[in-house]
Amino acid sequence: MVSPAGLGQAALVAILLLVVLVSLNHKRLMRVYHVITLFQSDDLPKTFGSMEAIFETATVHRGKSVHTYERDMRDLPRTYEYDGKEKDLAAFLVDTYTTGLVVLADGHIVFEEYHRGNTAATKTISWSVAKSFVSALVGIAVEEGHIAHIDQAVSDYVPLLRGSGYDGVAIRDVLEMSSGIRFVEDYGAFFSDINRMGRAIAFNTLLDDFVASLKNEREPGTYRSYVSMDTQVLGMVLHEATGQTLTSYLERRIWQRIGMESDAYWLVDGNGMELAFGGLNAVLRDYARFGQLYLNGGSWQGEQIVPLAWVRASITPDQPHLQPGANPASSSVLGYGYQWWIPERPEGDFLAIGVYGQFIYVNPKRGVVIAKTSAYEPYNYDGDAMELESVGVFQSIAKGIAPERQ
Repeated sequence: MVSPAGLGQAALVAILLLVVLVSLNHKRLMRVYHVITLFQSDDLPKTFGSMEAIFETATVHRGKSVHTYERDMRDLPRTYEYDGKEKDLAAFLVDTYTTGLVVLADGHIVFEEYHRGNTAATKTISWSVAKSFVSALVGIAVEEGHIAHIDQAVSDYVPLLRGSGYDGVAIRDVLEMSSGIRFVEDYGAFFSDINRMGRAIAFNTLLDDFVASLKNEREPGTYRSYVSMDTQVLGMVLHEATGQTLTSYLERRIWQRIGMESDAYWLVDGNGMELAFGGLNAVLRDYARFGQLYLNGGSWQGEQIVPLAWVRASITPDQPHLQPGANPASSSVLGYGYQWWIPERPEGDFLAIGVYGQFIYVNPKRGVVIAKTSAYEPYNYDGDAMELESVGVFQSIAKGIAPERQ
């Protein structure tokens, strides 16, 4: 029989052990809390500009040489046209919780403003804008021979995906968001797949294992359905094919070669694998530089950084299910290429889009690039409508500040 003194000592030891366990796991517990409440923050701009406080990260280092933009400041159009109506541009920027807006025309900064606590030095999360960076890296890896061709299966490069829903799926179908994988991408639904994935990361589940657990529901290459894990698979392929991390590959092949002005960072899981689908964080002007790279057809000051043929293929929907407009084989009226969006009424323009209002818009006919960060709080209610209207806003800005090139 245990004495009262013995029970007291046992309770004390248990309490001490509990304190130690809580202390050791405090960071993880806080990360779980922050992930679950990520989009419920009272200050989304601050959250989006300080993701390194929640997640582990890997640094994308800038190079020794920084590309400096000349400035030719201009006023934006006061109005824009959308859905047959003329609307106030300044009101739209306020209503969409804009945190930063940079407009380039012919390689000059013609407009730059920051709001809601952001500055030119704020490293803001790109969310799905990161997908277009991953696409560029795939194109470079193909050019360098690390990936033989994009009609190969992703499981040829990533053995972990054999037996999963991605087994036998072509890299091309993954690039075009046509993998056939069943995945619900609803940030407002607690039990959606995208939120399950977030909680898995918070609890230190490896992202590779989460991806390998997914199942398919359609024949690949027949229907376009937005699946962020498709981009994560591209990250896995790049890692296996190049033998490098995404962070290192981005740093050496793009970041330092085009003179990005600031270090960036990529969110990573407990194994150091980047959140390829949306974890890149950078300053706004560096997002604009990436748009300028694509405006230039992948060339930068005479050096071809991303293959020209890849850039062209990336922004050219080449199958019926990828075409813009009402499309029974697509979940969106926007068209799609290799991780780039094509407007419903295109004029040769294209864009990268991230949830809650992140954009890189490129209009080659007018020599215009627009980078916009936002913290659009009502995203779960009318995010799709906001994104479509944003396209109309960008097209109106481009027309208002730059004549069409001959």
